[in-house]
This record gives sequence, C-alpha cells and structure tokens, in this order.
Amino acid sequence: MKSNRKREFLFIVVGMLMIAFLIILPTGYEDAVIYREAVRCKVKVLSTDESSVISSGLIQSGEQICKVEILDGRFKGRELKGVNMLSGSLESDKIFKAGDKALVVISVDGQGNPTNVTMSDYYRLDKELILAGLFTFFLIMIAGFNGMRAIFSFIISVLLIWKVLVPLYLNGYNPIAVGLLVTAFLTVMIIFFVWGIDIKSLSAILGSLLGTLITCIMGITFTGVLKIHGAVMANSESLLYAGYQHLNLTAIFMSSIVIGSCGAMMDLAVDITSAVNEVVEKKPDIGWKEAFVSGMNVGRAAMGTMTTTLLLAYSGGYIALLMVFMAQGTPIMHILNYKYVASEVLDTVVGSFGLVTVAPFTALVSSILLTKKEVKFSHLKQQ
Repeated sequence: MKSNRKREFLFIVVGMLMIAFLIILPTGYEDAVIYREAVRCKVKVLSTDESSVISSGLIQSGEQICKVEILDGRFKGRELKGVNMLSGSLESDKIFKAGDKALVVISVDGQGNPTNVTMSDYYRLDKELILAGLFTFFLIMIAGFNGMRAIFSFIISVLLIWKVLVPLYLNGYNPIAVGLLVTAFLTVMIIFFVWGIDIKSLSAILGSLLGTLITCIMGITFTGVLKIHGAVMANSESLLYAGYQHLNLTAIFMSSIVIGSCGAMMDLAVDITSAVNEVVEKKPDIGWKEAFVSGMNVGRAAMGTMTTTLLLAYSGGYIALLMVFMAQGTPIMHILNYKYVASEVLDTVVGSFGLVTVAPFTALVSSILLTKKEVKFSHLKQQ
C-alpha cells in the first residue's frame, strides 16, 4: 500500500513538474508583430450600430460599430467604440448585440492611449473552463487516480504540441523527424502515466511505436504516389502568405498523418497488452504461443472498431462538403479523385494500416515478455 502511494505521489510530482516546465518554456513567438502594440481584453457590448452594414440575403458586409465597456486589463471600466469588420463570410463573421461578452484587441499609441478597438470574437474562455472543469471532475470521480493520470497526460500532450511541435515546425525543422520524436515521447509518457514503469508498459510502447513507424513510411510513400500537396491542410496557405515560404507543407502533412493516428494505435496496443496480461495472471503457466493467440483474438475484434473510429474522426468535419457533392450530383469517381478527398482517404487507410501492424506485433511482444516474467517469477518461488 505504501509503495503504491509513493508511486502515485511520484507520478503527481513528475506530472506537475513537466507541466510547469512546458508552461514557462518560451516558444520564441510571444512577441509576434501583430500583437506587439496591442492589448487584448474582455468587454461587454453596451449598444450596436448597424447603419454601415450591407445585407444581401445571408451575407453581410461592411462594419458594425459597438459601444463596449472594458471588463479587465489596464483600461478596465472605460467605454470605447469597437469596430466589427464583416467580410461576407458566414464562417468568420459574427454580429454582436447588446449584452454580449466579447474579446477585443485594443491598439495603443506611444503614450499608451487606446487608438482603436477591433472586435475579435465572442468571449468563450469562461465557458470552456467550465466545460474542462466538468470533464476533469467526472473523469477523476469515475476513474480515480487513473483519471488524474489521464488529465496530466492530456495537459502535457497539449502543451508539448503547442510549445514544442508547432514552434519547431515554424522554425523549419524537419517535420517528419520532429513529428516522430514528439509522437514517440507522447506514447512513452502517456503509457507510463497510465501503467507506470513495468513490462506491460514496455510491451504496449513497442507495439504502438512499430505501428507509428509503419504509418510514417506508408504516409511518406503514398503522399508522393497520390501527388498530395500539403496545401490541402486547412489554413496552410495563410502560413506562406505570412512570410513562411520556407515551410515544407507536404512534409508537415505527412507528419500530421502519424500524429493523427498515434492515439488509436496506443489504444489498441494498451487493449491487447491488458488482455494478454489478464490471461497470464489467470493462468501463470500459459505458454507464449497460447497467450499470443488470445492477444490476437482481442486485436481482431478491436481493429474493426478502431478503423471505423479513424474514419469517423477524419470525415466528421467534412459532412457539409459531402452534402455539397450530393446536392450537385457529383459522380463518386470524381469525388474520390479530388485532392482533399484523396488526402482524407490517405489519412484513414494509412492510419488503419498502422493499426493492422500494431495488433500482431503487440500480441507477440506482450505474450513473450509477460509469460517470461511469470516463468522467472515462479522459478524464483520454487527455489
């Protein structure tokens, strides 16, 4: 019991130290030019003026003038006029009304006085924090300490992607190498946080990393075969226009395939290792071949649902596009031949191919390592 408490305490300390380190780790982009002479703060919309808004059906353009009260920051309490620019895009435009909370960007002059206020978007941070708090509460209530470990691994994963992966991409480092290293670190870290440092963790890590490597090789190969350019990623061209013409968007796309599928591969590796470990604990004298068959039976059942999970994860954001295709009567062969559809097919199939390799390798590694562990243990008991 004491050893378990010590291990739990160690995980908490390590997790908090990693989170603290990543929070204070500079990205090098904290002083981006666009926000250098600006103040971001929360405001309450007091009144609006739509006299300069031009409406054409669902589309609105022009500008909406909003009288706002600053709710935080150095201008707290002041009332200013903000401008909400409308570009005619339903995707990005928003119309404020009195009582709304919004996030604004205030430009200041050399003396620190506000010059103009740009309405950025609705203020959602408080609701997001409530949602995250509810998720954390229920996860810990249901899963206990394992839930706390999951929260730590989740926060570290988010910070690692934001503080390490994205800056290294922007700085022009090899996206495939960076993606593989970050994915490998996340795999090791997450599985260790779930299970601790033992043979089970090693088995799941080895199985997951093999699938990651196979996915990377397949992604690189078939991205070239299908002639997919990295500009197919949403908002990728904006990077080029922002002065990052040196970026290899296609290599970043290849790396994204690996990152997008590593979670499913970790899940499958952990499921198979857990099943083999359960079999070995119930039947300590079992041979590795029999344990391997049990692991493969679990892997076969899980692979079908995991593959579907990848399909739904990748295609969920493209429902509107599919509706457009159907409404226009686009032939299916044309749909599948479009570059952005082919890129999603590549994501799904290559990720699924990685899952197919994870199952047998994890079953093999876990059956050998776990049964050997049991054999050595029972041999020591006999002595």
